[in-house]
Amino acid sequence: MRAPSPEAAALAAARLSDLATPPGALGRLGDLGVWLSACQGEVPPRELDRVRLVIFAGDHGVARHGVSAYPPAITAAMVRTFVAGRAGVNALAAAHGVAVRVLDLGVDDDLAGVPDDVRRFKVRRSSGAIHLEDALTAEQTLAALDAGAAVAREEIAAGAQLLLSGDMGIGNTTPAAALVAAGLGLPASEVTGRGTGVDVPTLEHKQTLIDQALHRAGARVDDPVEALTALGSADLAASTGYLLEAARQGVPALLDGLMAVACALTADRLEPGAAAWYAAGHRSTEPAQSLALAKFGLEPALDLGLRLGEGSGAVAAVPVLRSAVALLREVALLSELDA
Repeated sequence: MRAPSPEAAALAAARLSDLATPPGALGRLGDLGVWLSACQGEVPPRELDRVRLVIFAGDHGVARHGVSAYPPAITAAMVRTFVAGRAGVNALAAAHGVAVRVLDLGVDDDLAGVPDDVRRFKVRRSSGAIHLEDALTAEQTLAALDAGAAVAREEIAAGAQLLLSGDMGIGNTTPAAALVAAGLGLPASEVTGRGTGVDVPTLEHKQTLIDQALHRAGARVDDPVEALTALGSADLAASTGYLLEAARQGVPALLDGLMAVACALTADRLEPGAAAWYAAGHRSTEPAQSLALAKFGLEPALDLGLRLGEGSGAVAAVPVLRSAVALLREVALLSELDA
């Protein structure tokens, strides 16, 4: 896995230290500007004019076993809402100039009347209930990984300078937390969060099901592809392939909440070094997301208590990255100041 340019990072850090600002005054904005320069191999970094979000949608068999505050039918309804441009992330994306694309990888609905492109990469209807059975077959896992990679290549060919991945799927925090537990070797008690805002008894039940899923999968979780097969879903596998291909192509990705970070962790397990191409958009309320970000040493750009999903936290953080670029591009250097 090729790393972001260390030479560009060093030049960007030198430029940052020579800006007409007090040392360290730009805080995380300076760090993000240096990271973008390293990813682009350019100092100062180019403006982020073409930012693209892909929302990977799918249903989860475990959602029918009492882990969510909402019924699985909401997934298909929200896909239609994304297509109509009326979801929360659509509003944020319109405000910040981010292109949005939604794809059905495993929605438990035919989505009649939805544009064909939305269903072009569909792998199956819903995943298996992971505490009882594998989420996918081995062939479906590979198909979903390949689909995500193909989508990343399409977005990059369309000019994407920064890629974001979003998610939609009732119950998806359960398999995502299981993937983080598998990737970090942690028990369910440390990774399980409230998802859509479930009460304490439901949270405890969700933790039990994740424990059962991890126990059922056993040593297979040591292999990231097997972990996706046993514990993931088509949408999570596709998001993993998307983020992995972004790193392979040398295009930076801004991560959203738990689902994106679980997939980034899995991508880095598949090809160590991939995480160097990722930055964290926001801190989710889900404990598994913070644990995985800590593994990468990533500090989120925003911490707003968001748990909407959809890619919304990453989209909300895009102006922060654009601010980092503007500072490195536009602020005068000390050497340029009049004596």
